[in-house]
Amino acid sequence: MDNENKSTPNEEDLLTGTIQLLAGKVKADPSPDELEKLKKLIKKNVPFTLRGYFMAYLLREILQANNPRRASGRETAKPARVKRESKAPAKAEQQAQAPAQEKAREEKALPEGARTLYLNIGKMKRLYAKELSQLLQTELEITRDDIFSIRIHDKYSFISMSEEHCEKAIAKLNGMDIKGRTAAVSYSNKE
Repeated sequence: MDNENKSTPNEEDLLTGTIQLLAGKVKADPSPDELEKLKKLIKKNVPFTLRGYFMAYLLREILQANNPRRASGRETAKPARVKRESKAPAKAEQQAQAPAQEKAREEKALPEGARTLYLNIGKMKRLYAKELSQLLQTELEITRDDIFSIRIHDKYSFISMSEEHCEKAIAKLNGMDIKGRTAAVSYSNKE
């Protein structure tokens, strides 16, 4: 009986084979630059101690998405392997492209004549993009469409608007108390 068990692949053997197949495809991937960008995003957003679990979670989600019956344990081992080999890389590629597409949306070029402002207040003072947008609209008497982008970091923020609105913002917001801190607004060095 032991010989029969060894010759028939079990679930762990199939997963091992799938992981090895995917690892081989990673080495032979035609667009390593895209993988490098995704790797950097993971490194930036997933703590080091969770990366192994993160990869395991992604693999589990991909396998379950490609094979809903797998989650309930009703499918035999061999067909599951065929499905995973054919669909898992495509699904992984789609999931990998989603963060890259979001990043590309964030980095859109600003319209002609737009400038970026630096504000010395950020997330640590509980400043959120929606609040900052409403403040700008109220103080500068502009609409939401006049604000091209707002990026809030831990200790500071960046606001992109037309140069005319930037001048108004510098004049009105400098010295204003925002979230218990005196605002300092100037043109950003990084544009």
